[in-house]
Amino acid sequence: MPVTVRAATTDDAAATCDVIRRSIVELCRADYGSDEAFLARWLANKTVENVQRWISQSRHFLVAEEDGAILGAASMTEAGKVLLNYVSPDARFRGVSKALMQALEDRARTAGITECSLDSTQTALRFYQSLGYQPTDQSYIHPVTAAPALALAKRLRPADPSR
Repeated sequence: MPVTVRAATTDDAAATCDVIRRSIVELCRADYGSDEAFLARWLANKTVENVQRWISQSRHFLVAEEDGAILGAASMTEAGKVLLNYVSPDARFRGVSKALMQALEDRARTAGITECSLDSTQTALRFYQSLGYQPTDQSYIHPVTAAPALALAKRLRPADPSR
């Protein structure tokens, strides 16, 4: 069965939280190294209750699933800022993150948003650049991790009215 991307529901919160936390711990080691305090700050707000709240408060919180299992999650603001994009370590390099990003960008285009932006980890930087995201001149310390943010943006083509 192929991977499908759909709007998340609050019933997805526990499985989505698990994917997010596993993705950070298992796939983002290059970003936190052996700094357990850094990792703890990054994971601190990744709770089932918070994920449930994020899903209920966002029109653009998506999950990717296959055979009923959540493989990835992504979210963006109404202004087109991608807030999160995480994939299960079990589904890495299977196109899950790309499908989620394409779905977010499609939603942005439909809403008339002309640019998406995001803060990338070192782990995901090459991935986002492969999708056309470029560094911006924004520079700041990320409030959650206290690490320098890697701010990227992508100009979007207008929505194709024939689709």
